[in-house]
Amino acid sequence: MPPEEMWNGFFDPFTVLKKLGLTVDCRDVLEFGCGYGTFTIPAARLIQGTVHALDIDPQMIDATNAKLLSSKVSNVNLQLRDFVSDGTGMPDDSIDYVMLFNILHAVERDAMLNDAWRILAPNGTLAVMLWNYDSKTPRGPSMDIRPRPSDCKSWVENSGFQMIGNDSIDLPPFHYGFVFKKST
Repeated sequence: MPPEEMWNGFFDPFTVLKKLGLTVDCRDVLEFGCGYGTFTIPAARLIQGTVHALDIDPQMIDATNAKLLSSKVSNVNLQLRDFVSDGTGMPDDSIDYVMLFNILHAVERDAMLNDAWRILAPNGTLAVMLWNYDSKTPRGPSMDIRPRPSDCKSWVENSGFQMIGNDSIDLPPFHYGFVFKKST
């Protein structure tokens, strides 16, 4: 992860979450890889339920926890967890909205997508955000593993999800995203 000050300059979290379909009607959210809590706290402020925020890195858990304490947000369940090896630990069909942000370039994407499918309630939403397929972005995975939007769309649809809309969603300045539904 880059320094937090740099990282936060890459996103407008509330705009991203709204463009990717998170609404006040959403009850429970699961975030694969919460990092600095960039999207965790805004998501918690948007919804009425609980944000389950997972990360494998204790420093990211500590950073997010410090923000939670100072912001007085109380509807976050923060967990240190290797969700690739151990899964999310969430019950089947229990989550309304899953965030896979800047993570699907990982080799283990099928494990994450399969667990997302398992935990999402019928008609639940899967939101995906990735770095633009452009070597001029200031960060992001190397171009040899960075997915094109068509690759991302194919991976997620091959996992059983149905895309909402006809194209990727522009998330300036350096990202694109998709919204998918768990078809029933």
